[in-house]
Amino acid sequence: MTTGTALGTQVAEGPYFDELTVGQVFRSAPGVTLTSGLVDAHRAIVGGRLALALDAALCAGVTGTAAAATPLVPPNVVWDVAIGQSTVVTHHVKANLFYRGLVFRRTPRVGDTLRTTTEVVALRQNKPRPGRRPTGLAVLRITTVDQHGDGVLDFWRCAMLPLRDPDRATGHRDDTETVGAQPTPAELAAVVDGWDLGPFAGLVAGPRFADLTVGQAWRVGGGDVVSSAPELARLTLNVAQVHHDSAAAGGRRLVYGGHTIGIAFAQVTRALPSLVTVAGWEGCDHTGPVHEGDTLRGEVTVEALTPLAAGGGLARLRCLVRADADDAEAPARDVLDWRFFAVFP
Repeated sequence: MTTGTALGTQVAEGPYFDELTVGQVFRSAPGVTLTSGLVDAHRAIVGGRLALALDAALCAGVTGTAAAATPLVPPNVVWDVAIGQSTVVTHHVKANLFYRGLVFRRTPRVGDTLRTTTEVVALRQNKPRPGRRPTGLAVLRITTVDQHGDGVLDFWRCAMLPLRDPDRATGHRDDTETVGAQPTPAELAAVVDGWDLGPFAGLVAGPRFADLTVGQAWRVGGGDVVSSAPELARLTLNVAQVHHDSAAAGGRRLVYGGHTIGIAFAQVTRALPSLVTVAGWEGCDHTGPVHEGDTLRGEVTVEALTPLAAGGGLARLRCLVRADADDAEAPARDVLDWRFFAVFP
């Protein structure tokens, strides 16, 4: 967090758009050790039925981990912590537009520690709008490693930030649409390299990779209410003001985007209990705001299938989520378009 001065008092806050430069690197977020308590608290808020993260003995058999006491941490816990650590740059964020090219370099276990570096890779000032504070788009590359310095996550994120000086023309005109590389099939397959999916296929219900076809779709009956929104933000070190301070959010707090994704993932694991883990994302767009009290309803579709050499395969899934407002008279609205790669036995 940077500091500014107001009436002689230091203000602890993150940078504004006009205080960022391409190439800036931020490492000030504390590392987070992934504990069973953190995982359980996260699950209590967003849900989740990922078998490999719930069954330590099954996890040991599939991953070859000798100690069943060190289960896999759910992938949505890992990306939520990494995103939260990156918010030292986006304290003043008005909206998060997209994520791109997320890939897991390894799957952390309980007891591992995540440390995140956030780099500014592109900046574009938005055209001014009458009556609105000027803003700009900052594309950030987020790299997360474990306590040994080994890679865990790598992805790009685009945040909209206000300018501190409303009259300043920064000259930033980077192309933010083309930033970010998609994970390759080899990178995605490497996430489960050495795993034995046989025990998983023998114990867990649900469709196998061979049962999936492009175009198949599922919708979970019933929606999931969004609750404990600031608690999830705090749990994952997310300091973006709009998730904590209603004034900063224009009168009503926004729900952290990872909260929406987490509930969507929980719904996917209910529809597809045989999903082993998530290897990466093609991208994720927040298509509308979510508020506490909204009820989320998702639908997941198979868009592509790639077999793995050791058995099973990768399915590229697309999850679309709509929100019912707490006001029954308000129409449902689109809030999430998430494309990701899931492993099936």
